[in-house]
Amino acid sequence: MTKKQHATVFRIYEDNPEKSKIDKVVTALKEGEVVIYPTDTVYALGCNLYDNKAIERITRIKSFSSQKPNFSVICEDISQISQYTKVIGNDVFKIMKKVLPGPYTFILEANNKIPKAINQKRKTIGVRVPDNLITLSIVQALGNPLITTSLKEEDEIVEYYTDPHDIIDRFSNQVDVIIDGGLGNNKPSTILDCTTEIPIVIREGLGNIDYLL
Repeated sequence: MTKKQHATVFRIYEDNPEKSKIDKVVTALKEGEVVIYPTDTVYALGCNLYDNKAIERITRIKSFSSQKPNFSVICEDISQISQYTKVIGNDVFKIMKKVLPGPYTFILEANNKIPKAINQKRKTIGVRVPDNLITLSIVQALGNPLITTSLKEEDEIVEYYTDPHDIIDRFSNQVDVIIDGGLGNNKPSTILDCTTEIPIVIREGLGNIDYLL
């Protein structure tokens, strides 16, 4: 663990996340802190699902970069997803079972457990179960989903931050915790809108769709 300016930085290895470090990150989340962490796609800004002040902070951080936050929730498994969404149809469930954990975001109808602070007038929410042990360990230890939004670069060519050192330099005075999980991807998740009768691909990302639809 090292400190630079404001954020506490944890180096965590994805193949074997240290429980003591995961516990410290979870404690920070429970105290309303904002965290930058790796996923199986790009690095993301996140906070506790039920902390409206932290959600507001993330909104300000993204707005400072002229980027409107597009919030999703990260769950530990399909069972947890079902606690925060309306009934998942059999066809969608089969797809989810096939690809999760993995680099996919499923847009589903949200239930009233999703805070209005992120959902506002929308009745849908993007849900993810990333194939990343750091992220899943945090969500499991936290006991409820994370609010998440991707960490985008302001560069028009390089769309997402991939180097943890660049993230630390850029965001250390804006967030509370940064997890250095090694180099990240520069390709986001594949988004599937599952609120229609037949799922629609909204964005082709890292997740392969050739055998899904």
